[in-house]
Amino acid sequence: MIPRAAYSQIRTALSRQAAVALIGARQVGKTTLAQMIASEDSAFYLDLETAADRAKLSDPALFLRRHTDKLVILDEIHRMPEIFQELRGIIDEGRRIGRRNGRFLILGSTSMELMRQSSETLAGRIEYIHLHPLSVIEVETGDENINRLWLRGGFPDSYLAGNDEDSFVYRVNLIRTYLEREVPLFGYKIPSETLERFWTMLAHNQGTLLNASRLASGLGVSAPTITNYIGLLTDLLLVRCLLPFHKNVGKRLVKSPKTYVRDSGLVHALLGIEILDDLMGHPVAGPSWEGFVIENLLAAAPERTRASFYRTAAGAEIDLLLEFGKRRGVWAIEIKRSLAPKLDKSFRNAIDDLKPLKTFIVYPGTDRFPMNSNIEVISLDEITREIEMMH
Repeated sequence: MIPRAAYSQIRTALSRQAAVALIGARQVGKTTLAQMIASEDSAFYLDLETAADRAKLSDPALFLRRHTDKLVILDEIHRMPEIFQELRGIIDEGRRIGRRNGRFLILGSTSMELMRQSSETLAGRIEYIHLHPLSVIEVETGDENINRLWLRGGFPDSYLAGNDEDSFVYRVNLIRTYLEREVPLFGYKIPSETLERFWTMLAHNQGTLLNASRLASGLGVSAPTITNYIGLLTDLLLVRCLLPFHKNVGKRLVKSPKTYVRDSGLVHALLGIEILDDLMGHPVAGPSWEGFVIENLLAAAPERTRASFYRTAAGAEIDLLLEFGKRRGVWAIEIKRSLAPKLDKSFRNAIDDLKPLKTFIVYPGTDRFPMNSNIEVISLDEITREIEMMH
C-alpha cells in the first residue's frame, strides 16, 4: 500500500530542490517509497544501516562525485549526520554547472526538528516531507476498515496483516526493536525494561496532562529523567506532546502539555489489547480514539498548521485547536467515542471564550448534522478530507 499523496509530494519537491528529506518513524513506508522512486529513476540507493554501504562513504565527497548524473538516495541518514557538510559542497558544485534539483533523497527516522538541526548546513538547499502512518484517507471507506485502522494502527505491515493476531505480534516485535536496537543507536543507555514500563505508563495515561513527578514516582526515577525519556520518544516520532493554547484570552490556562502515544496500534500492543471487542470494553478506548483522531487530522493538515488544546483552570476545554492562519482562522474540535454525542458545558464555555471560525464534534458515525447553529457533528473521514483540501 503506497501513500500516493506522499509520492506526489516527493516528486514535486525533487523537481524544485536539490535535496529532499523524507522523515517518518521506522517501518512506516519510507524505504518502500524510496525504492519505487529508485527503480523509476535508476537512482543510486545506499542503506546506511549496513556496514557495507557506510564503508562506501568513508570518503563521501569522492564517492558521491562519481554519481553526479543521477539521484542518490541515502536511507537512515541519522546514522551518519556528519555527511551533511559534504552534501552542501556537492550541491553547490552542481549548481555551478547547471545541475540544481533532484540530487539527493534523504530518509530519516527522527523528528523533523532534530533532522533540521543535523542538516542546518543545507539551509536553502533542502525540503522536508513528513511521512505519517496510514490514515483514514488511504484506506477504503467503511466502519470495518476505520475500526481496523484504529485497532491495528497505521504501520502498513500491521494494518495489512492477515489477521489481528499477526498484526499484534508485528507491533510487539516493533516495540522490542525500538527498545533493544533503536534507542541504543541514539546513544541512550536506558534499560529496555525501564523504557518499556515508561512507554506503557504513557499508553495507560493516553491523552492526559503530563505529570512528570507522578510518572517519576511510579518509575523510581527523577522528574528530569522523565523529561529526557519524553524527549527521546518524541524524537523517535513515537510520542506527541500536544501543547496548551497560550494566547492571552483573559483566562487562567493550564501550562502542562498532553501526551499521546502517536500510533493507536502501539497503544493497544503496549496494553495487551489484541482484538476490537477487548478494545471496546477497555478504559483506554475513549483516549485511544481521541489520539487516533488527532493523528489523522494532523497528518492531513497543511505544514504550518498550529495544533494545541484549550483548558482553563475553571474547566473550559477543547480537545484540539487547529490554527490555519489569518485567512482560514481557527477550528475547534471536540472528539467523542459515541454515536450520540452530547455537548458538554466545558466545551460550550471554551467556544464562548475563543469564538473559533468553525466548530466540530468528531464521532465514529457517518452522518453529518448540526448540533446547533454553529457546531457540526462530523465523521472522521469527512473532516480529514475537508482539511486535506486546504493544501
